[in-house]
Amino acid sequence: MSKIIPQRELRNNNSKVIEAVILGEQFIVTRNGIPVAELKSVQISRRIFVPKEALIGISVTGPHVDWKQFRNDLDGRIDQEL
Repeated sequence: MSKIIPQRELRNNNSKVIEAVILGEQFIVTRNGIPVAELKSVQISRRIFVPKEALIGISVTGPHVDWKQFRNDLDGRIDQEL
């Protein structure tokens, strides 16, 4: 759950807030009581492989590609001569 802090607290206690973010806390920053930003740690993960379920999900929800048109577009833009 995110902790709500005013912009003033972020400004005055920047290093403490960033340290808390590094340790896993999340913050919602408000200005005049209105939420304007969310602070959370960046999760850097590198997948070695893509799970089959993820590929299936992408293929179902992704845009339709007309492969013949795609190939024609490539051939029209790329010089095929050596």
